[in-house]
Amino acid sequence: MTAEHTVLDPRTMRDVMGNFCTGVTVITALDGDAPLGFACQSFTSVSLDPPLVSFCPARTSTTWPRIREIGTLAINVLAESQRTLCAAFAVSGGNKFRGVDWVPGDNGAPALDGALARVEATVETEHDAGDHTIVVARVTGLTALPSNGPLLFYRGTYGHFDRL
Repeated sequence: MTAEHTVLDPRTMRDVMGNFCTGVTVITALDGDAPLGFACQSFTSVSLDPPLVSFCPARTSTTWPRIREIGTLAINVLAESQRTLCAAFAVSGGNKFRGVDWVPGDNGAPALDGALARVEATVETEHDAGDHTIVVARVTGLTALPSNGPLLFYRGTYGHFDRL
């Protein structure tokens, strides 16, 4: 039996999937003395035992191949006050770390000042997935930091969680 696949309009796909609210992260690594990073909203916990997470960089990313080579990274979960920081890491090229406060985490990857949480990890495997790559990484360290709340992405815009 053969299943037919309907050709879907990318705009419709984006509009429908935009109804799923996500948090926003910046994936970072340290290349010698040079910090690297990119914004990523496709991030999830995969497994508790072993501790695995996943994120999905675009295949067009020029930063991801460099971070992949390093192998150790940090996933910085952005706080609601970090919208400008997110915008800086969402662009291609340039010095994304200009004016950004950070310190090396336990694994050496940049820990961004003001982030809500940080997951340190090593790359386990990758899978091609259309215009993105699915990365599975093994968690090596976890840090929760004080913050007012998460930066959220919903229907193509950024926002925050209104507490009751």
